[in-house]
Amino acid sequence: MSGVARALLSSWSFPPGLAGGLVAAAIVYTRGWRRLRWPAWRLYAFVAGLGALTLAVASPIDALARFLLSAHMVQHLLLLAIAPPLLLLGAPARASLRGLPPSLARELLGPFLASPALARIARALRRPFVGLVVLSASTWAWHVPRSYELALRSPAWHRLEHASFFGAALLFWWPVMSARKPRWAILPCLLLADLQNSALAALLVFSDRVLYASYLTVPRLFDMAALDDQIAAGVIMWVPGSLVFLAPAIVLCVRWLSPPAAARARPSAASTAIMPPKQFDLLRAPMVGWLLRARHGRRLLQTASLAVAILVIVDGLHGPRAAPMNLAGIVPWIWWRALTVVALLTTGNFFCMACPFTLPRELGRRFGQATRTWPRALRGKWLAVGLLAAFFVAQEWFGWWDSPRATAMLVIAYFLAAFAIDSLVRGASFCKYVCPVGQLQFVGSLLSPLEVKVRLPVVCADCDTKDCLRGNAGQRGCELDLYLPRKVGNLDCTFCLDCVKACPHDNIGLVAVAPGRLLMRDHGVASLGRLSQRLDVALLALVVVIAAFGTAAIMVRSTQPARLVLVGLLIASALLAAGRKALGRALFCRLALALVPLGMGMWAAHLAFHLATGWRSLWPVVQRLLRFGDPQWSLACAGVAPDRLVSVELLLLDGGLLASLYVGWKIARTPPRYLPFAAFAAALWVVGVWTLLSPMQMRGMST
Repeated sequence: MSGVARALLSSWSFPPGLAGGLVAAAIVYTRGWRRLRWPAWRLYAFVAGLGALTLAVASPIDALARFLLSAHMVQHLLLLAIAPPLLLLGAPARASLRGLPPSLARELLGPFLASPALARIARALRRPFVGLVVLSASTWAWHVPRSYELALRSPAWHRLEHASFFGAALLFWWPVMSARKPRWAILPCLLLADLQNSALAALLVFSDRVLYASYLTVPRLFDMAALDDQIAAGVIMWVPGSLVFLAPAIVLCVRWLSPPAAARARPSAASTAIMPPKQFDLLRAPMVGWLLRARHGRRLLQTASLAVAILVIVDGLHGPRAAPMNLAGIVPWIWWRALTVVALLTTGNFFCMACPFTLPRELGRRFGQATRTWPRALRGKWLAVGLLAAFFVAQEWFGWWDSPRATAMLVIAYFLAAFAIDSLVRGASFCKYVCPVGQLQFVGSLLSPLEVKVRLPVVCADCDTKDCLRGNAGQRGCELDLYLPRKVGNLDCTFCLDCVKACPHDNIGLVAVAPGRLLMRDHGVASLGRLSQRLDVALLALVVVIAAFGTAAIMVRSTQPARLVLVGLLIASALLAAGRKALGRALFCRLALALVPLGMGMWAAHLAFHLATGWRSLWPVVQRLLRFGDPQWSLACAGVAPDRLVSVELLLLDGGLLASLYVGWKIARTPPRYLPFAAFAAALWVVGVWTLLSPMQMRGMST
């Protein structure tokens, strides 16, 4: 055993006051817990909180903090974000009062606790924004170099620093841990706390000099340079700290948005007919609803998209070869990809609604040749899985994103494929079984907050014509064979709204739903059946998720680590596929879909980076095409500084991880079935964090 290891093992410190206080707190709380007959998890949470507090102030971490900033950040994380919420989960005030001798609690503490002045103070301090301000002020004040150095030199100031951290954290987490009814101020406070934590962490990660001079003079442990130690400290504060703040935000959102038990019962047809459910319907919104419901509303959107696509093709074939100077290098790979992900996560599958590729196929149908049916052997998603995987590999292997001509040829191929298939085959077969971009949209739309669905099921029960499916003399029905009364989710739905225009009862809307609700339960989906039995849909989701991390990792400038990451992703995917038999078909399929939030979080983070760094390059290209002055090509070299985006990117990735872990637990229910899924999700998250913190190639920019 090395001298450093022996010194660390011998650096546990238990002053009598600290040890006595911790033991007394545990005994008093346990007595009160037994008398109240509370569930065991409260006791476990309180004991874990005491353990985290002990690790922070009495373990070798405290000794290492004098030599390593990263160890000091671990100590601060325990005091600010681990020990306080765990202790408060145990409801220590009530349990401790019941654990004290009755005479002491009644005669000594009773008059003090019954004081009206104390109640007013408690109400004021319990406001979420009070805790946020105190926590933020304490965190930043003690991380100012002068204050930090003072705490390192003086044990008394060091203890005061830790006490202020712990007290401010208790004040912040108090309303969060006791929130049983919606107090919406808690959610912005959690997000703001995460942002201020991320901002401080970014200062440590991206600083080109050591901020705290003491770490330049102390002996360096583990051969770690002072600047590398500072970067590690920032990552520790950034990543685990963000998870701690975002996890309760997601839990509270799910709890508050879930209907109460009494409201979950399915209402009778009569009561529903008398009182329609209150729900947001985009088709009833002013202006936007009129445009979407209009007979030729979709054609207007498709015509605008077709005009952009033609410009991309022409400029890609005849414009400059440099991608940042060409529409084919900017519009599809920078703007379109990012905006489609934004649309999926905020509204729904609106790209398919405005898709230009389906507009020319209407000409083919004029010839009356669309009489054939799609082959039965190809009616699953297996062809789509292969095409989507090939699309992701080819776009990086052949560098389509860096070749305007190749991009133009790809768009032309899309038009030809849609025209050829849908001119010969009935229905929207190209959209449903072939289009790789459409399949990506279908998977992403599982998280969309809007869904095409019936407003009142009782109206559909009395409908004999089923115009939404079959169509009528004035309007065709759903070409994707989705029967609206049985439709759940957005899979295979292109938001064409033909069913809306065909319904004679005006009973179909674009209605707000809980995002990801299809992931939580094993619904039967119109035209697909139960997703727990659809291995092809599960693999389609896995391709989307793995591609989110693979396409981002390959953009990292350090080619050797990026290749290792890609190989690791491929091996992990193979192991996951091999574990299908161990998990069982149904559980494997559902857990694969549970990874979609994590994958879409990575897509959003990655594409947000490229849009933020390359959006300005569109203007000089427009200037070139319109011959409007001298193109300002310098804008193709300017954009938002990448280090300013990392906190937003990590926020998106962290949110995706937490959502996937929550959905996975709701599906698996037991630790043996859940832990392999959680480990795989955590591994993907680590890959994502490494990718986002690494220097990346900035598409759409000249340098």
